[in-house]
Amino acid sequence: MITDIKTLDDVVIFAKQLIAEGTNVHPDDDFNDYVNTETGQPTYSAQEASKRNELMNQCFEVCELAGSDIYDVIQEIYLIETGLDKFIPLPFQSFDQQN
Repeated sequence: MITDIKTLDDVVIFAKQLIAEGTNVHPDDDFNDYVNTETGQPTYSAQEASKRNELMNQCFEVCELAGSDIYDVIQEIYLIETGLDKFIPLPFQSFDQQN
């Protein structure tokens, strides 16, 4: 798991990690609220959720400083990573998807 978000590339890496964990990530969601739909149990421990919340806050800061909309950035990564970009138009492509 990435430990700090300092660039837009870091935002991309973090979002891809969350998607790989099986989350339907949204920038406004508290990671304490994520629940495994199969087990009904929390997806993350309190410590794991806290770290992810901290990293998402850093994503907001980085995106704001870069003049990028975090919602568009996360949505685009999610659509591409899940293959839904074949059915749903991308909001924009302003960063490298090779990370």
